[in-house]
Amino acid sequence: MATTSTTGSTLLQPLSNAVQLPIDQVNFVVCQLFALLAAVWFRTYLHSSKTSSFIRHVVATLLGLYLAFFCFGWYALHFLVQSGISYCIIIVAGVESMHQCCFVFALGYLSVCQITRVYIFDYGQYSADFSGPMMIITQKITSLAYEIHDGMFRKDEELTPSQRGLAVRRMPSLLEYVSYTCNFMGILAGPLCSYKDYIAFIEGRASHTAQSSENGKEEQHGKADPSPNAAVTEKLLVCGLSLLFHLTISNMLPVEYNIDENFQATASWPTKATYLYVSLMAARPKYYFAWTLADAINNAAGFGFRGYDKNGVARWDLISNLRIQQIEMSTSFKMFLDNWNIQTALWLKRVCYERATFSPTIQTFFLSAIWHGVYPGYYLTFLTGVLMTLAARAVRNNFRHYFVEPPQLKLFYDVITWAATQITISYTVVPFVLLSIKPSFTFYRAPGITAFTSVVSWCCCCCL
Repeated sequence: MATTSTTGSTLLQPLSNAVQLPIDQVNFVVCQLFALLAAVWFRTYLHSSKTSSFIRHVVATLLGLYLAFFCFGWYALHFLVQSGISYCIIIVAGVESMHQCCFVFALGYLSVCQITRVYIFDYGQYSADFSGPMMIITQKITSLAYEIHDGMFRKDEELTPSQRGLAVRRMPSLLEYVSYTCNFMGILAGPLCSYKDYIAFIEGRASHTAQSSENGKEEQHGKADPSPNAAVTEKLLVCGLSLLFHLTISNMLPVEYNIDENFQATASWPTKATYLYVSLMAARPKYYFAWTLADAINNAAGFGFRGYDKNGVARWDLISNLRIQQIEMSTSFKMFLDNWNIQTALWLKRVCYERATFSPTIQTFFLSAIWHGVYPGYYLTFLTGVLMTLAARAVRNNFRHYFVEPPQLKLFYDVITWAATQITISYTVVPFVLLSIKPSFTFYRAPGITAFTSVVSWCCCCCL
């Protein structure tokens, strides 16, 4: 029987028992499916052409808080407390320093909640929990604080093109602020979006002004509101396939088997490398499911339109969080990171990497580790990620130009770098999945893995 441990509603406990899944996960999936239906209703009956922005803000906020309380019970009050105090900081501290104050408070509040969850509640319980939505809210709070600082304090010539495009020129109202952080479309799984894009959507300007996240410029479109139905249908199909893969295949390929004593003692190195890659690949569909469903919910509400491609086809990827094909076919560490958890990568770039005064790569990975939580495995993964990123960048810059021509040589290079990238990524994220220090070090000390670690260390020393 599935566990009955939950901080949220137990109304769906019979369904949890029937499908043999934890009640927290059942609550999450059912609430996201409810949010999908609510998004269709929101776009149909509360369209910006029929309803005031005030009503759309109120409804989006109330629905979001209802879903939060259903999933997490009174722990959802943390969402309001974090958002409310952050708003007070913005008002009281002033535009000169409030971005720093908000950053410290929001990240500190998140860390306290994560420490409480890990060391007071079940250690290693990798299920839905209230700190997950707080991670997204923390991104929104800090992003908006920096965008207000850029728009109301810094001079335009001091800003990069993307900062200029995202800059907020007026102080948001309390309703706008809470609606942005706690709306039903993104309260449970995000993804992060810019404040300007969200307000444009609420006010009905999103279909006419789509902002490019790459250069910060706004593109004007005079066409009628594009339909998201095709994009939503395609994303729901991806969700279905990802969920099916997760429920059937993923459980057959546990990452923990990589540290099984018998497997490590008897398997050959090619077998170990193959299982390492396959087991980590099998761990990804649950993220594909959650993030793609979250994207589909926003699209169903009419949010996420980026503009039209060269063929006049509507693009609904403004806030998409991943590109599965590019992830699975990545031929470099950077290509993988650029297509995995895209909105979080943009957040790290905007609030840390672009503003760091020294060692931006190290600072960015460190911030990512703190934001993810307090499990030691996270820090091992991101420490390794720093070395891998720097080494991969050096190798690519020094050797890639030798393999550009002819096409056959380029194909050979791509195949080799694909295999190297997939194994390296898998090696890097094993501690992220194992969470604790002991199993992570057991993995590092395993025969074959030790040799790989030595090769990586040698490459880092030679190339950096």
